Amino acid sequence: MSGSGSEVTVNGKVVGLAGTEPWTNALDWLRGRGLTGAKEGCAEGECGACAVMVARSDDAGGTRWAAVNSCLLPAGSLAGQEVVTAEGLGAPEALHPVQHELAVRGGSQCGYCTPGFVCSMAAEYYRADPDGFDLEAISGNLCRCTGYRPIRDAAHALGRPAPEDPVATRMQAAPPATATSRVEGATGAYVRPADLAEALQLLEQHPDAVLVAGSTDWGVDVNLHGARTPLVIGIDRLAELRGVTHGPDHLEVGAGLPLTDLDRRLAGRVPLLDDLFPQFASPLIRNGATVGGNLATGSPIGDLAPALLALDASVVLVGPHGERVVPLDQYFTGYRRSVRRADELIRAVRIPLPLSEIARFYKVSKRRFDDISSVAVGVALQVENGIVRRARIGVGGIAATPVRATATESAIEGLPWTVETAHTAGEVLREEGTPIDDHRASAAYRRATLATMLVRLHTEGAAPASEGVGA
Repeated sequence: MSGSGSEVTVNGKVVGLAGTEPWTNALDWLRGRGLTGAKEGCAEGECGACAVMVARSDDAGGTRWAAVNSCLLPAGSLAGQEVVTAEGLGAPEALHPVQHELAVRGGSQCGYCTPGFVCSMAAEYYRADPDGFDLEAISGNLCRCTGYRPIRDAAHALGRPAPEDPVATRMQAAPPATATSRVEGATGAYVRPADLAEALQLLEQHPDAVLVAGSTDWGVDVNLHGARTPLVIGIDRLAELRGVTHGPDHLEVGAGLPLTDLDRRLAGRVPLLDDLFPQFASPLIRNGATVGGNLATGSPIGDLAPALLALDASVVLVGPHGERVVPLDQYFTGYRRSVRRADELIRAVRIPLPLSEIARFYKVSKRRFDDISSVAVGVALQVENGIVRRARIGVGGIAATPVRATATESAIEGLPWTVETAHTAGEVLREEGTPIDDHRASAAYRRATLATMLVRLHTEGAAPASEGVGA
């Protein structure tokens, strides 16, 4: 079923990508070929109107279907891959079960968002051994006129795929092979190197090239700010960036592993990240976003950095002269700036073991899901005999970079872990950073929120260390 080189399989047909510019997104490319079901709504991955399904490995030799935002994904990254759009799932004369349930239950009104809902719902419909439909699967899809009740009704009415369903049958075969590719446009190219060494060579030769994995950040720059570059290097499928290894004193996470895959591979072994994953954007974003991409972006309001700061993580940078390991609290140097050199990329993130026994991630935002943080806080405490022996606290949204709340850590270490200590340390945490007033929250609100975090942690308690890695 899969194409190779500069071809992609779309709805079972092999289509050439030649002539496609590296900044052309998959949505525009698909619509240019008459597949107009997917729509552009927000152009930044928040509405899901552009969702399509792509074939991914299930880590067991088979294939799973993942829904992604096609408005962010470079069309060149589809080379050698497989895509299914709403048109490929069904037609008016032969509706797919997801389309049928949405139709009969009144789940579509103007219809603009419906194909995106169809693809997100279908990806969940084909999920292996589902325990009922998980509504989180459509948390990245917005509907502005129908209302969500009939859409939820349609989701809950879905059964299991029929044995002869071709999309389900495809899951029994191996996923598309990872292959090198080069898609040339008139003024630029999208290149997928064979391995990490080739990627570093390209980066050294072309220091202005853009490294792209899930493109959940650069895709926004392309759509909203007109970002252009003559060379995009696709690193999303480099095996050296996709591993998860558990050593005697640390856990190493590949920088190019999508967060959805990382969540599945960790399988609950890092409870603090279990708190984080459901709150990180939406499944559509998590199916593309990577650890390395999130840290390379350097956003002060990203959710991942505060959690990793609380885990005392380090960044493994690799360049033409080898590797170096930088503690994450020394990685950021300013607004969207870091110590990473132009000829380096992030290979992995290392989390020291054993993990602290008390750990939580808190996100404050206007929406529960698929929203940007006003404040994000990661906390990890090692408590022995009721005394806080070690504290690590990472915070986002209060400075030009994600920060470690070192003053608060010092204020709490050595004290009994009581509600009084939590209140006292909360007053210190309130004064960390330099929060500002913006459209998400005022500086005063951010400080007031920070003051409550440790009290909330104490009130809620935490999972015992035996539930995590390295216990």
